[in-house]
Amino acid sequence: MIRSIAVNTAYQLAPWADLLYAADGVWWRHHAGAAGFEGQRVTVDKGAAAEFGLSLASIGRPPPKDGSARSGQMLFDRFGVLGDGGNSGFQAVNLAAQAGARRIILLGFDMTLAAGVHWHGRHPAGLNNPTAQNLARWRRHMDEAAPTLAALGIEVINASMSSALTAYPKMSLEDALQ
Repeated sequence: MIRSIAVNTAYQLAPWADLLYAADGVWWRHHAGAAGFEGQRVTVDKGAAAEFGLSLASIGRPPPKDGSARSGQMLFDRFGVLGDGGNSGFQAVNLAAQAGARRIILLGFDMTLAAGVHWHGRHPAGLNNPTAQNLARWRRHMDEAAPTLAALGIEVINASMSSALTAYPKMSLEDALQ
């Protein structure tokens, strides 16, 4: 059975998705809680969860292994306690893995400014748009998660047409769904 998670504004392209995940409370407020979305809505923002009746996950902090904190680590000790990774896509992948996904297909994980900021254009005033520095950090965290996901038996395929991620095999969405 195929399950799907829409991340942030992607719910407008995939209103049929099972779950909508967005970390930022300001995003939820701008989108009025994505009230028309019929699937489960999840965030790590306590204020947005209370305001819009969203399910609440949380960001955990993994214990440092080498004396330094690592925000880019996915977490698996407790369901709903996610690694930060700096972005909602990373957190949604962590949530899917925690929920038992054995295969995750990344779609829209471009992680580059080469084709513009977002598929929907720039966010309006008050919402953050990614910088080249953000994207470099997010790519690093996603790519560094690959060995952990593979060790857990989770196959991750990058079906993003143009992606700067390097740690996951790339293929078309059609082939990934076979």
